[in-house]
Amino acid sequence: MLQTISIEQALALRERGALLVDARSPAEYADGTIPEAINIPIFTDAERAQVGTLYKEGGKNRAKRLGVELVAPKIPGLIDQVERALAGRKIPVLVFCWRGGMRSFALATFFDLAGIPTMQIEGGHKAFRAVVRDFFVQGEWGRLLVLRGLTGVGKTRLLKMLQAEGYPVLDLEGLANHRGSAFGNLGLAPQPSQTYFEALLWDKMRTIPIDGYALAEGESKHIGRLILPARVYAALQVETSLWIETSIEARVRITLDDYPARDELKNDFLRPLALIRPRLGGENHDRLLAHLEAGRWDELARELMLLYYDPLYRHTCPEQRICVTMADDEADLAELKGAITRILAKSPGSVER
Repeated sequence: MLQTISIEQALALRERGALLVDARSPAEYADGTIPEAINIPIFTDAERAQVGTLYKEGGKNRAKRLGVELVAPKIPGLIDQVERALAGRKIPVLVFCWRGGMRSFALATFFDLAGIPTMQIEGGHKAFRAVVRDFFVQGEWGRLLVLRGLTGVGKTRLLKMLQAEGYPVLDLEGLANHRGSAFGNLGLAPQPSQTYFEALLWDKMRTIPIDGYALAEGESKHIGRLILPARVYAALQVETSLWIETSIEARVRITLDDYPARDELKNDFLRPLALIRPRLGGENHDRLLAHLEAGRWDELARELMLLYYDPLYRHTCPEQRICVTMADDEADLAELKGAITRILAKSPGSVER
């Protein structure tokens, strides 16, 4: 008889290297899954719709019969997929669908009959979503020390440099696949769904020890079209901030480094420029548009900062902060590391004096 496993037990086995298999359709998987789970869909998107329609119009038994007819020829291929993915792992395969129903039961049964140790996750992805929601409502994590500063000061770059030296980092923009600005999605793949963003965020934040910390970048409640959970956003406001400062020349250079394919993306800048036209004013917008068309990237970046970003975000400079000045060619993180040490030496949330 096929064994089942709770979502909590499944996540613990995941930590030990268990292979999680999402049996849902490709569209469901793309909308959000358990991080690191692979998709071995028992139905295509079209087949799922076909079975669902027949269930509503012809009843449960007819829909089941159609499901069997659609899946039967695929069984050897489904088994081949999981065997390739296992790559010699010995821990049982853990299969789930939306609610731990027929799709995951069928797929797990096929694997089990083929001699592959397999368990079905009770409650499916719905149970996992409950774990994630509960974490953001009442879960605990360590301190979040936040880098802030005007656009282009290199907060993301600094976080990566610190991470390379072993500092714990929570890369919110990396998880959201967005740079957090009006032009933040240019040149990047589409953002994950809100559901999957929360799953990825849960997967990172649960590893921040309660007595530990992580470094993050200051964000608004929205990163592109994604929304930070309320308690995560609130946690970003607690500690004394690390306010990064550098010259406008360095800010322009750092910003343009973030858009290495800017010439190929030139047309993609038109829409966000049009969206911020009301704040810029017609004359400023037209001048920036001329810079864009002529490929005057330095001028475009500089004026966008001075005319749009700086007035919009200067208010984010918090009262409680440690200012860290980075020289134009700064590679030495000593001042920033010292500021981090100063904050950590005080009790969580205490005011820097």
